[in-house]
Amino acid sequence: MSYCNYIPLMKEPRRSLHQRYHDKYYGFPIHDDNELFGRLILEINQAGLSWETILKKEESFRKAYDNFDIKKIAAYTEQDRERLLNDAGIIRNRLKINAAIENAKTILQLQKDYGSFQKWLEQHHPKTKEEWVKLFKKTFRFTGGEIVNEFLMSIGYLRGAHDENCPVHQDILQQKPMWLTD
Repeated sequence: MSYCNYIPLMKEPRRSLHQRYHDKYYGFPIHDDNELFGRLILEINQAGLSWETILKKEESFRKAYDNFDIKKIAAYTEQDRERLLNDAGIIRNRLKINAAIENAKTILQLQKDYGSFQKWLEQHHPKTKEEWVKLFKKTFRFTGGEIVNEFLMSIGYLRGAHDENCPVHQDILQQKPMWLTD
C-alpha cells in the first residue's frame, strides 16, 4: 500500500503528523543546499527506524544540527560529536552522527566544484536508482539503497513519492520535479 493510501487509515495524532509531511514536503523539489542536506540527515537517521520517529524528532534535529547549516556542521569538533551523542532529542548513533559531519565536509567540496549541492545533483541527472545508489555510496557515508531512494524521491529526483491519483501529485507536477525531465 502506498504512503498516500496508508495515511488515511492512521489514527490521530499519527495521521496529522504524516499528512503534513505528505502534503507539504514529500516529493516536492528542494532548492536550498542546507535543506537538501537536512533531508539527507533525516533519511540517514531513519535507517532501521520508522519514518514517524524521525518526523517526531525533526525539530530536535534542526536544533541539534544548527538548522542543517552545512558550514557549521562541517566544522563540528569532538565536543560537538559528544553533545550530539548525549542529545535525547535526536538519534544517538555514532555512525550516523559521524556521517552527518563527514557528509557536510563532502558537500562543501561539492559546492566548490559544482557551485552547490543542488547543481551536483542536477549534473548527475538523470540516473536510474541503481546508478544513483552507486554514486552516493562512492560520494557519501551511510548511504545505502533505501536511504538514497527515499532521499531522491522525497526531493523530486526519482518517481514514486505519490500515486498519480493523489491530489498532491498534481501540486508536485506544478513544481517541475527533476523526474519529469527523465
